[in-house]
Amino acid sequence: MELEPILSTVLCGVAVSFAAYAGQEYYEAGLTRVEDDLRDKLRRLRINTKSLRKWVIAWAIAIVASLLGFTIALDSLPIGILFAAVLAFVPWYLVRRMAERRRLKIEDQLADAMVSMSSAIKAGLSLGQALEILAEQCPRPICEEFRQMYGEYQMGKPLERVLTETRDRLKSENFALFAAAMQASRESGGRLNETVERIAHSVMELQRLERKIVSETAQARTSAVYMALAPFVVLLMYYFFIDPENTERLFVTVPGQIILCTSMVFNLVSYLWARQILNSDI
Repeated sequence: MELEPILSTVLCGVAVSFAAYAGQEYYEAGLTRVEDDLRDKLRRLRINTKSLRKWVIAWAIAIVASLLGFTIALDSLPIGILFAAVLAFVPWYLVRRMAERRRLKIEDQLADAMVSMSSAIKAGLSLGQALEILAEQCPRPICEEFRQMYGEYQMGKPLERVLTETRDRLKSENFALFAAAMQASRESGGRLNETVERIAHSVMELQRLERKIVSETAQARTSAVYMALAPFVVLLMYYFFIDPENTERLFVTVPGQIILCTSMVFNLVSYLWARQILNSDI
């Protein structure tokens, strides 16, 4: 009897090793795809991605280890799959949320930065001097982007290339509009300060509409959080007060564990779906 856990662990390890060897090509393709996606988000967060491949491999190993560990320790494959899915999803989601929050901060600061640039150009400063002022005076995180733009522009990189690379890095619709206006103004020979000022006014109007939508959907977003937490409250009530015996079967029997894990997944999907519906992006 004592050899059964050791034998099951060895067999699981052999099975995982064989599966990894047989699906090496697909594993490499999936790993590369995940790495590219994370690299794009980490670049927006201005985090060094030099050792990203090592971290992604360690992350994949941790997911497999959690799957085997929870399956063997709790004697439950559904719960092992659930914990492995959580470990696979949560780090990616956190990085994505951090990158999105930084992008939204840049969106909020961009209109004021464009007004400052328009005033600097109207005062007779060159575009390089205007970028230098924005890099020094704007708040973080947008000052970091203008600092990089100014440095690349001073090193001799064409402005069109600087704007294109910054637009691709930020993934900001407002900055894409700003970059397109600057390029069009330079090509047509128009007055750059007037163009930038009009774009700034348009961006401020869009931000005003977005803030209005956020304020009007605040109650609905709060309700979505309460609805996502309600199943856990009901589960605790049934476990401690209403029907502890039958509720315990959700944790100790395989059908109950499947039902419990499936309901948690559906609950998470419904919450994320509600967040997507209530998204204020316009």
